[in-house]
Amino acid sequence: MLSNIIYIIVFLILVFVLSIAVKAITRGVEAKQVIKDEKEATTSTDNQTQNLEIIKQIKELKELYDNGVINENEFEKAKDKILK
Repeated sequence: MLSNIIYIIVFLILVFVLSIAVKAITRGVEAKQVIKDEKEATTSTDNQTQNLEIIKQIKELKELYDNGVINENEFEKAKDKILK
């Protein structure tokens, strides 16, 4: 009789420890996914900012070309340099 009570108590402790372990693993996986999502969002924002900067530089070059400050050859060289 006493051994059955001990077995039940040990079983309940084991179930409790396993439930805590499962919760910890789940939280870890969720945290890892959140970090991954934040990193992807940051990378996307950085790429968009970089693309907008390139567009701005090419527009400025086009203005210089349209105003006759630089010739076509200089415009093409500068544009190729920006795009690389």
